[in-house]
Amino acid sequence: MKKVIALVAHDARKKELLEWVSKHVKKLKGNDFYATGTTGKMLSSVLDNVRCLKSGPLGGDQQLGSLISEGKIDYLIFFWDPMTSQPHDVDVKALLRLSVLYDIPTACNRASADFLINSLLFGDPDYQPVVTDYSDYLNRVL
Repeated sequence: MKKVIALVAHDARKKELLEWVSKHVKKLKGNDFYATGTTGKMLSSVLDNVRCLKSGPLGGDQQLGSLISEGKIDYLIFFWDPMTSQPHDVDVKALLRLSVLYDIPTACNRASADFLINSLLFGDPDYQPVVTDYSDYLNRVL
């Protein structure tokens, strides 16, 4: 079953993500992809079916967050740079928060991405994330 994978990398990690994708291209092919800005353009040289969103600082992270909240993303692979201040740090934090909120398997570095893609659950059509029921929160009286 085809999955939808979001691929994101900060500037200092783009080369590393490209190397990782190139190494795992056989396992990744056949899925659909969303990627932010130049990351998507770069990955299109290795992967088919990459839909490019805006650059992260120009709203791409928020576009991905919206797709996550709509249930349209199955995995998030985000090679972020912990050593460089980003002008859109709040958007990065919001994106990662949404991946946790909606129980999306998320990898933030090469090691976690390796574990994710080599998991027996990767691509399992029967696996369904368990999203917390927030109805009490939504129905609360202010």
